[in-house]
Amino acid sequence: MNTSIIRYILGLVLKMEAALMILPCIVALVYGEYKGLLSYLSVLCICAIIGFISTHKKPESHVFYLKEGCVATSLSWIILSIMGCLPFVITQEIPSFTDALFETISGFTTTGASILSDVESLSYCNIFWRSLTHWIGGMGVLVFLLAIIPLSGGSNFNLMRAESPGPSVGKLVPKIKTTARLLYIIYIGMTFIEIILLIAGQMPIFDAITTSFGTAGTGGFGIKNDSITSYSPYIQWVVTIFMILFGVNFNAYYFMLLKQWKKSLLMEEVRYYFIIIGISTAIIFFNILNLFPNAFDALRHATFQVGSIITTTGFSSVDFDIWPETSKIILVLLMFIGACSGSTGGGIKVSRIMILIKTVVKELNSYIHPRSVRKIKIDGKPVEHDVVRATNVYFITFMVVFAFSVFAISFENIGLVTSFTAVAATINNIGPGLELVGPTQNFSVFGPFSKYVLMFDMLAGRLELFPLLILFHPSALKDMVKKSNNY
Repeated sequence: MNTSIIRYILGLVLKMEAALMILPCIVALVYGEYKGLLSYLSVLCICAIIGFISTHKKPESHVFYLKEGCVATSLSWIILSIMGCLPFVITQEIPSFTDALFETISGFTTTGASILSDVESLSYCNIFWRSLTHWIGGMGVLVFLLAIIPLSGGSNFNLMRAESPGPSVGKLVPKIKTTARLLYIIYIGMTFIEIILLIAGQMPIFDAITTSFGTAGTGGFGIKNDSITSYSPYIQWVVTIFMILFGVNFNAYYFMLLKQWKKSLLMEEVRYYFIIIGISTAIIFFNILNLFPNAFDALRHATFQVGSIITTTGFSSVDFDIWPETSKIILVLLMFIGACSGSTGGGIKVSRIMILIKTVVKELNSYIHPRSVRKIKIDGKPVEHDVVRATNVYFITFMVVFAFSVFAISFENIGLVTSFTAVAATINNIGPGLELVGPTQNFSVFGPFSKYVLMFDMLAGRLELFPLLILFHPSALKDMVKKSNNY
């Protein structure tokens, strides 16, 4: 294993985090929060020093394979979260390291699950950093690095492949660096448009920026105790629209920029994504119609919550835990379906669900017509066998990790619905679940052990399971220890 390139990438990640911490320092200066300023400056210096030491010696080789890409990605997210939680601990606004780490991992993985009962008691700089972690994690930490830092060697695709969501990752253009830049141009552009539209709706500038960070990263950290509930219907509609837009495969936006409308509009995954949203919204709308004074309110809340859950954003405009069982079951199912591949959303992904359903249909057809040879197709193109196999393996692994996690936290004896939806909300990077982890509650009900299980689920869900699981493979562990000792 090429540990020198892994060490170098981790150093770059820490330098990047140090640079990003300048932003909450500016916020602390603006609002006169000098304790927060000192805490961020302290952590900034630590990240910068370790980062420069790690990158001082150039890698022996710039070539690395998928194994190195997975290890570098997983360790990057872990180190990023550990360093990112320190300002919360230093300011004593989240004095427990476990709770601070939970909040930070939830931020970077764009989960939005919180242990805070009073978000509004946080300082402005901590609220800003908490929301910024969503925006950083939404598109991907290493995709950001690939966009701004020249990593030579021709193996950069393995970093993007290890971090990007979906059954397969493709290049928009021949060069990975250009692809990463295009993704971030689209990402930044959409974020900026949302900020402008929210400010136009008389939302305070600070609220508009932090809310847009949470929407863009499909994270869902609210800066108010009631999430988005207290904001106007206009603001809720803007957030709804952008949650759904950020759940779309970014390839569609790339084709739009090139004015290739046919390619963009005919993407099968995107079509089914909007069909699922439309059907779910319609059913929930009629199911909750009698709970609101008029049909417009029922439609707004139904659309908002469907968009929030399927994109795994996790904002709430109402306490959906009191909705009828049919509506709650639909929302739980949407937790697992998730957004499109190549988006900032979480979950299993619409493309994987499509492949799984088409695999079942193909198997049924083989029983009826044993001699027929049919291939699974998406967008009119055959899906490679390796992609189908990887999708099946991913789904099996997902269910195993999910079942183990529910079992592990069941010793808290909190309740099946709470435990089940807590794991569903974390492994799918959603945020709120039902009952004790519902939209008006938080995850502080769990003990330290369960919180670490849920932290693992958040990281595993964001990194698509295998990049994190490879850290526990005996061969990878042995190789890392051996190479580190030699180094």
